[in-house]
Amino acid sequence: MEDPSNGSQPSLDGAFDRTGSPGKSTSRRGRRRRSGKSRASAAPSAKGQPPVKAGENERPDQQPGPDGRPGNDASRKRKRRRKKGGQPQQQQQATKAQPQSPDNRAPGSKKKQLRNRRSLQGRPLAAPSDRPASSVARPQPAHDARPQAERATAPPSDLYAALDLGTNNCRLLIAQPTRPGQFRVVDAFSRIVRLGEGLGSSGRLSEDAMERSIEALKICAAKLSTRNIRKRRLIATEACRAAENGEEFLARVTAETGLELEIINRETEARLAVSGCSSLVGRETRSVVLFDIGGGSSEIAVIKTGESRSARLANHITHWTSLPVGVVTLSERHGGRDVTPAVFDAMVREVEGMLAAFESPDVSELADDPDSGFHLIGTSGTVTTLAGVHLGLPKYDRRKVDGVWLSDAEVSAMQAKLLSWDFAGRAANPCIGPDRADLVLAGCAILEAIRRRWPSPRMRVADRGLREGLLTDMMADDGVWRRLRHRGGTTSWRSRPGDKT
Repeated sequence: MEDPSNGSQPSLDGAFDRTGSPGKSTSRRGRRRRSGKSRASAAPSAKGQPPVKAGENERPDQQPGPDGRPGNDASRKRKRRRKKGGQPQQQQQATKAQPQSPDNRAPGSKKKQLRNRRSLQGRPLAAPSDRPASSVARPQPAHDARPQAERATAPPSDLYAALDLGTNNCRLLIAQPTRPGQFRVVDAFSRIVRLGEGLGSSGRLSEDAMERSIEALKICAAKLSTRNIRKRRLIATEACRAAENGEEFLARVTAETGLELEIINRETEARLAVSGCSSLVGRETRSVVLFDIGGGSSEIAVIKTGESRSARLANHITHWTSLPVGVVTLSERHGGRDVTPAVFDAMVREVEGMLAAFESPDVSELADDPDSGFHLIGTSGTVTTLAGVHLGLPKYDRRKVDGVWLSDAEVSAMQAKLLSWDFAGRAANPCIGPDRADLVLAGCAILEAIRRRWPSPRMRVADRGLREGLLTDMMADDGVWRRLRHRGGTTSWRSRPGDKT
């Protein structure tokens, strides 16, 4: 067997010293035990010769001869060997001039060399070997014939990907399932593309908007191509649903990026929003109204869990609706840069008129029980922006925003604060920025209409949405969170047999 560190043949029994002699240790403690011997005597001699005794020179040809000159006897022996072997003298000198091999060096020299040649991790590098390269190379395993560099960077095969092309944003998540109902994000991407820009007036997707979206989708395609994705789902929402050239645009996306997106209906979008926020609804909560304020539409779902709660919160949706209005469409109709209180009230009244046609339980029915824990859950850029401004964050931080609670008074105060700022003031805020400065008040108007329809003392903020819902549903369908067995106090998980990539 071979030692992987330096390629030498270790001994099968006893200690192994650095010169390849079994049975003797070259440590200082071992040398001290051999009392009366010098370091030179501890070194093994050449094959077929007795070890050098203490006090003698290491080279016998340096011993003085009868005439007082050193090495006469040894010189005669060397001459006789040359005559017998027939080796030219010049070749003999060239042979002696060659450096010693690693196995013939003194014990201390090799140890010092290895100590000076260490890698960044502190592990010794492989010692140089005189063997041919074919004898040192290790064969690739039969089950994985890929190059070593590719295998070193190959990601696990239990990754899931979700892409959401909305009216305002293009978002991608690549995640790996962990504990039941949870996953770890491996890679993410988000960019404001404003695909629905001008859609309300023309009914078509503009060329500039499609170009911006395709550029963002190319980045998503590159990220997906470098991962070993088990399952993925790529969706498009309101902008592609409402545009006359929506299908034509998606065909162009496939041709230029290789990604095939599906247009989902409004009910599916509402269910995905609920699935993405299921972990933020506590077990003690009996009723909740969840809303997702998008760029071109807003989904609202009324949820009543009752005494027994299903593993999928979307199964408890009793009423849902999708309003054909979002932050992009509403700001284009009323103006998003210079929003006065009168303009803001006009936006709120428009959304209230849409909600009036939605038949759903009133708050008195949802919060009839004091233990129902009724509250609102908002998942959109509008509510996360309000939370970031309320917390006074110098830079938006999802970890501090996702799951935070805001009281009714705090929401009202934040809306009034944003309404008092002009466009430059909103753009200067780090949680808003210039990309959302003309959209945030339109989102606040939609939020205000929802709050008037379902008054609640508190609202929970969710920095999650359709992507998380897609991932949750795909992982649940594959059964990756099902408990299989316990090993050594830890829980292991696996997918159901027969699942296909």
